[in-house]
Amino acid sequence: MKKTLLAEFTVREGAEGEVARLIRDYALKVRDEEGNLAFDVYTKAAAPRAYWIFEVYRDEDAFKAHLDAPYGAPFNAALTSLIEEDASVLTFLDPLAAHA
Repeated sequence: MKKTLLAEFTVREGAEGEVARLIRDYALKVRDEEGNLAFDVYTKAAAPRAYWIFEVYRDEDAFKAHLDAPYGAPFNAALTSLIEEDASVLTFLDPLAAHA
């Protein structure tokens, strides 16, 4: 079963350029992961410092491999001081069943 989630965070004022650079570089690496099916980065139109990242992984094992990737911890460590939250807020998603 696919592992799908939404990661959200708000960039601190003045750190917009640095976060954009970090997330662009990180996205390229994640998209190259064998089990990654989507890593789409968005900002809210009405609040451009608010980021939403839609992620889909082939399955739980692919998601665990993503979490264990060597570039994940350095990215998250760099991001922590640049965002308002303590860390990205993760919301795991399930598809709506076709038949109720």
